[in-house]
Amino acid sequence: MTELLTIRNLGVAYGGLLAVDDVELVIHANEVMGLIGPNGAGKTTTIDAICGFIPHAVGTIALGGQAIQQLAPHERARSGLVRTFQSVELFDDLTVRENLVVAAQAPRWYSLVFDAVRPNRARSFTAVDRAIELTEIAALSTLRPNELSHGQRRIVGVARALAASPALVLLDEPAAGLDPQETERLGALIHRLPSEGIGVLLVDHDMALVLEVCDRITVLDFGRVIASGTPDEIRSNDVVIAAYLGSSSE
Repeated sequence: MTELLTIRNLGVAYGGLLAVDDVELVIHANEVMGLIGPNGAGKTTTIDAICGFIPHAVGTIALGGQAIQQLAPHERARSGLVRTFQSVELFDDLTVRENLVVAAQAPRWYSLVFDAVRPNRARSFTAVDRAIELTEIAALSTLRPNELSHGQRRIVGVARALAASPALVLLDEPAAGLDPQETERLGALIHRLPSEGIGVLLVDHDMALVLEVCDRITVLDFGRVIASGTPDEIRSNDVVIAAYLGSSSE
């Protein structure tokens, strides 16, 4: 299988604390990879390091075979590596669609010149339309964020990431605060993304969701990989059960 994202010897240290310790991870094209672990295991720190938000992170990161560890976060995003955040920050004075349009644009220095000379120039936002269709939020597209429920805002956050036309989307706790019906719709969306040519790295505490939609799962504990395998393999792994899911007696 084609390797979409390859991470070798990833490390993040804060003083003497190793928050991420020699993590290796491979995500193949057209698959959903889960990244789980107890609180403080290093999941979000790993995502932050992959996306370039931790400048002192060490190790190698390749997207589509191209090394990106020296790139700034916005350059990694332009290369096709896009993420969501646990806190969904939307522009409250823009509609849902306009929030997606902002994400879909990749400004260059000459954009300012074009906007000044031709402020009404036509733009193509095929990626925005596709993101709205994938997330099934057409009915919300003219609303503003303060008119949305918490669950709707979370789905819009995922749509915003998809509007950037990613090769790989990193979802950080997308199901937090969702009700069962919203979680089910989110799971269906995540499961569908690989068929649309978008790889997924999913971090979430909803184990039912992770075990349902992921092709493979990697488990972290104290910043280190303690297990990796299919959902069935992770379910029955004694090390994972002890570290994350609780002991069998419990």
